[in-house]
Amino acid sequence: MSAADFRALLAAWGWTQRGLAGWLGLAHNTVHRWALGQARIPDDVVVWLRSVGARMEEAPRRPR
Repeated sequence: MSAADFRALLAAWGWTQRGLAGWLGLAHNTVHRWALGQARIPDDVVVWLRSVGARMEEAPRRPR
């Protein structure tokens, strides 16, 4: 997953880098470096993100 894809995914889901870092139990700067393309996103995190994304796409939308 590219840094641009990662940033787009977070934006589409309304997630923040800080929020994702907290959820994963990581330092914010780790996730920030992924978003900048300064560090590779670990394969297990990519698999998890894609799994969550697939579930989000399958879930019925709540009316606003």
